[in-house]
Amino acid sequence: MYDWIIIGGGIHGCTIAASLLKNRKTDITRVKIIDPYPEPLYQWKKRTETISMPYLRSPGVHHVDVNPFSLKAYGKQADGKGTFYGPYSRPSLSLFNTHSKSVFQEVELQKAWVKGDVEKIKRVNAAWEVQIDTGMRLKSKNVLVATGTNNKLYTPEWGKELSAAFPNQAGHIFEDKVPSFIPPVVVIGGGITAAHLVIKLSGLFPGKVIQIARHENRIHDFDSDPGWLGPKNMRSFEQIQSYDKRRKLISEVRHKGSVPRELATRLKRLQKEGSFTFILDEVGSWEKNSSSIHLNLTHSNETAKVKTVLFATGFSSRLMEARWLQELIQENQLQCANCGFPIVDESLEWCEHLFVSGPLAELELGPSARNIAGARKAAERIAGV
Repeated sequence: MYDWIIIGGGIHGCTIAASLLKNRKTDITRVKIIDPYPEPLYQWKKRTETISMPYLRSPGVHHVDVNPFSLKAYGKQADGKGTFYGPYSRPSLSLFNTHSKSVFQEVELQKAWVKGDVEKIKRVNAAWEVQIDTGMRLKSKNVLVATGTNNKLYTPEWGKELSAAFPNQAGHIFEDKVPSFIPPVVVIGGGITAAHLVIKLSGLFPGKVIQIARHENRIHDFDSDPGWLGPKNMRSFEQIQSYDKRRKLISEVRHKGSVPRELATRLKRLQKEGSFTFILDEVGSWEKNSSSIHLNLTHSNETAKVKTVLFATGFSSRLMEARWLQELIQENQLQCANCGFPIVDESLEWCEHLFVSGPLAELELGPSARNIAGARKAAERIAGV
């Protein structure tokens, strides 16, 4: 029997695993990480590469290691120019990834890796048994659910129809199989993913890129105010007894669909140069002929004619719908708020020896639960340090 089974090998699962190992709460022979991909942070690396993200939005003290200054020290050793950006010392993507790899090598994380999808979690006497789609069954004292939003992409209804009909020409940018970039290209969405993607495509196909969004750029340095990382805002949040009110507050203070100022400035310059066209509108319907996809706009009654449609529309909020997760809730009578998300204690324990992180921990950790800072906060709570 293992000490820990961690479901999800993204930033949250791997950050918490590294914390448990570095703080000697367990050793690598007593940990398993279950993930459908072959290595740590696989989806993170694939997706950030797809949109050519140069720097993280998070500051240099937010990373996968225990010591908050670990990444900055690693950056100095790397002796690379331009590895940090701006007043918040935001790390380059390459630096963040190589630092993460070094941390995982240090704790030998790959030894814990189990490739597969969870099919069932059930209580067996004093242990949890996790069944994987490969037929493997693993038992552990503790289970951490750190699946995040990785496989719950959001696409508008008309986009689902278009993608299903013409998958080689339309699809979400974070799908496993992304449509070919054939200009003219339209990007649907107005957040940070759309911003990076528009910048990338404008370099590849200047003058042949369109961005359609329902709002102008919403400029914020981070996806929530830094005050939510500490007692400044969290003290009053923790005093709120109503989980409905907590959910409402989280929704209000998260800067959904926002971009940092330097990205907004770069987009404005590219737009002025004619590298891409921005349309403030939304798509009402679509048509297809032999050569183009015609997107009929709702407010202007105009039509955008393109070859490729890429959705940079983020993730679905309906991540609690996984069958194994719903069965786990029902069979163990786990507490959920009206929004469907877990009600957990201060250590992020949902019931005895069952823990959560990421979006599943939002009602306890607040607006920063989803991001890298939230992974570090979850690691501190779960590892008890």
